Amino acid sequence: MDNTKKEWVFIVNPIAGNGFAKTIVPKLKEMIKKHDVDAEIVFTERSGHATELSELYLKRGFRYIIAVGGDGTFNEMSRPLIDKKDVTAGIIPAGTGNDFIQILGFPNRFGDKEWDIFFNKNVIAMDVGSCNGMIFLNGMGLGFDAQVAAENYTEPGKVKRGSKYKYLWHIVKTLLFFREKRMTVITPTGRHETDCFINTIAIGRRFAGGFYLTPKAIANDGLLDVCMIKKLSLLERFSILLKVPEGKHIADKRVNYYQTKGINLEFPEVVPFHVDGELFFSDRFDVTLLPVALKTIYNPDGNHFFTR
Repeated sequence: MDNTKKEWVFIVNPIAGNGFAKTIVPKLKEMIKKHDVDAEIVFTERSGHATELSELYLKRGFRYIIAVGGDGTFNEMSRPLIDKKDVTAGIIPAGTGNDFIQILGFPNRFGDKEWDIFFNKNVIAMDVGSCNGMIFLNGMGLGFDAQVAAENYTEPGKVKRGSKYKYLWHIVKTLLFFREKRMTVITPTGRHETDCFINTIAIGRRFAGGFYLTPKAIANDGLLDVCMIKKLSLLERFSILLKVPEGKHIADKRVNYYQTKGINLEFPEVVPFHVDGELFFSDRFDVTLLPVALKTIYNPDGNHFFTR
């Protein structure tokens, strides 16, 4: 078959979801055949490989470039596709947390109904965040949630194996031992110093497998949603975080929730931060928004985070 006529490529991260992504390849092939899609299936072999493959298939003229994996796989794959009007990204959720897929109105795992909706090719353009030049599609975090992400790594690029319940253990452990650091918020009107327990900057709403830190976020409204929580006692930490799964924490006076097109932050020392769950370290953060910069497949009848 002439590869130049193919439109779809599925980039599978075989270790995503503790190997779950690899197990759904037979189902993927079945659905490709059912929907008469002319596609290739390729597998990532290392960190960053999804970006390389995405760029390769973009240059070859493929119109639908799809990740099969988790949030990190989708982030990697989408990097070459930002502001490319003739290509559509998509994700078959097969990771552990699967927080990004909530934006698109799909569940954590596809049934036959979701496969059919996916191949209907409903497309919408979503906003993209940028932190120090790195994109994020769901959100980034500093402070407590970044430390939770740090607990999920044995070394850079290596994720500890386990179920989504590992998140709960990391959360509890970090609640007990985390120490807030001073942070400077830089705005056009000046510099403001504060403590940082949680500082989440987001396109989407859900993090860590079920925590709605930014419950008002709309993924195509041209704004970043920011949830800042200052220094808390241990009792206050538990009190507020118990409200987060339902997004009720934003009514608490200790929570500063707002929307912005960009934000600049400084720390006196290097601190961990996560970008779509991937761990990095820095002391300065230049966060901006790229409006409607990525075309993606979504479920128009699902509980998506878009306005139309």
